[in-house]
Amino acid sequence: MRLNDVVRRSALLVPVGAGAAIMRAGWQVPAAIGGKPEGERLARMRRSPHFRDGQFHNTVPASIAPPSSGPGVLRDMWLGKETRKPSQPVPLVVPSFEAPPADGLRATWLGHATVLVELDGRRLLFDPVWSERVSPSTVLGPRRLHPVPVELAELPPVDAVVISHDHYDHLDMVTIRRIAELWPRTRFVVPLGVGAHLERWRIPATRITELDWNEQTTVDGLTLTATAARHFSGRLRPGGNGTLWASWVVAGGDHRIFYTGDSGYFDGYREIGEEHGPFDVTFIQIGAYSPYWPDIHMTPEEGVATHRAVGGGLLVPVHWGTFNLAPHAWSEPVERLLAAAGSDVRVAVPRPGESVGVEGSIDVGWWRRVA
Repeated sequence: MRLNDVVRRSALLVPVGAGAAIMRAGWQVPAAIGGKPEGERLARMRRSPHFRDGQFHNTVPASIAPPSSGPGVLRDMWLGKETRKPSQPVPLVVPSFEAPPADGLRATWLGHATVLVELDGRRLLFDPVWSERVSPSTVLGPRRLHPVPVELAELPPVDAVVISHDHYDHLDMVTIRRIAELWPRTRFVVPLGVGAHLERWRIPATRITELDWNEQTTVDGLTLTATAARHFSGRLRPGGNGTLWASWVVAGGDHRIFYTGDSGYFDGYREIGEEHGPFDVTFIQIGAYSPYWPDIHMTPEEGVATHRAVGGGLLVPVHWGTFNLAPHAWSEPVERLLAAAGSDVRVAVPRPGESVGVEGSIDVGWWRRVA
């Protein structure tokens, strides 16, 4: 049977409205997958000391979940007894940016790994995702457990968007395109190779800066340094590793911050702290961990160890609470984080949309009222 016949007959099996929605979602998928590095971009990637045999490599080898773990993962994800979503609506905060941060540094957690940082008069937006699903499709894939606390158009213009890697829960085509339209002066700072996705989405090359680990760029007086992480990349197939992944150091005249992106724990954090620390605030990935993939996502206890290793002041956990990406309970990452932090690590757990200052206090325990 020819492909056209299959499509036509399949269309008869669904309502017209549903069929149209599926077709629209299908048309988006090839673009959402992104671009492929080539030309000078690919040549530069090949010159990286972290690139060989056609892909990027971690400084410490890391394995994704082996194929043999597939049945166990599916069983735990679909049949596990953990409470994997809140039982009541997650409380949201509509942030206000009318007044500048009193001490020159303010961070607003917008859900999952998305953080807006105001640092010494500039604004940086990390891993922005405003879509309903983290997927190339609008009808399939992990769906939000709470709405976005504020629409993109209601944010003040940002000086730079900073991307840690190209997974769908960190790099979202629809959000990137919308940002480019809203704020024509915003720059996009990304790891090596990720610029190919952005150019596929019609972001001009003049607005994109790609960095290898330990390379720097400046954005209106801020110094952004790409630092190592222990993870992987790929939008078409897991572990393709055709683009680089990174953590980020941002230093201004008075403050500096560290953002882990996604990463397993490794000794490189101590080296990052020695070279770039200490940090006023760290944004640490604490969710989506599992014994099936211990090398690529930190546990909350490892997140606290990372904070200590880099010389962090205030720890703000990210990568939890918004999407269901692992078999653990919804609120487990934060509870384990606080237990590991004890009394000697300052932790702030904002609600989605809530802002945190260097010395600010947060209503610790809000998640217990909805878990």
